[in-house]
Amino acid sequence: MRDTTAESASGAANASGAANASGAASPSGAASPSGAASPPDARQTINQKKRSFYEERSLFLGRICVRLGLTPNALTGMSFLLSIAAGVFFWQQMALWGIAFILLTMFTDVLDGATARAGNMGTPFGGILDHVVDRYGEFFILTGITLSGVVPPVWSLAALFSMLIASYTRAAAESIGKLENCAVGIMGRMEKFALIMIGAALEHYYPTQRWLEFALIIVTAASLITAVQRLVYTKRELEKRDRA
Repeated sequence: MRDTTAESASGAANASGAANASGAASPSGAASPSGAASPPDARQTINQKKRSFYEERSLFLGRICVRLGLTPNALTGMSFLLSIAAGVFFWQQMALWGIAFILLTMFTDVLDGATARAGNMGTPFGGILDHVVDRYGEFFILTGITLSGVVPPVWSLAALFSMLIASYTRAAAESIGKLENCAVGIMGRMEKFALIMIGAALEHYYPTQRWLEFALIIVTAASLITAVQRLVYTKRELEKRDRA
């Protein structure tokens, strides 16, 4: 499951394997008809470095999964079920268990992309499935937080909406705008969930300080800013393409 680095490194890995194998035209070709890829901005370079580091370090886990006979789509299904469990634990105000299951959800999300790369099992459908399950995971976890009554519902719903809109902006830029990569912005999916987990842990031990509420407010603001950054980046890249 990954916005910038992890928002969908696994989905990209699933999709890219099949796109390359099929010989389909790369979106980068559409992004730069002149044949020269447009230079990435500084923020994109940072995100791509993070993604390269993440992919290199997780590849050995993918090899283990391949040897165990696990497939990327099976791991994506496990991530889906774990996110439901995380949401249920938050709903029941069992924050530490909810945090543990968010970590398991994120770990299986790492594994599906790593397995796709290690076993050359990436498919377009696998990439789409991964992205969709990521959004379901966000819904289940934040719905559980909403139902728990620990925070005002407006902030958990705002965090859910803003995370979805940031992800949708990237998806639209890459599918409709044919950009090769729109993984830009100040905060990725993994960082957002890290903030939620930190806020939930602090809320558990210091329930009068409203830590989880503050974490959700930060996630909401960061996600909305990320969506705007992606729109601006997409507009700039499309204008470069038109001038080429």
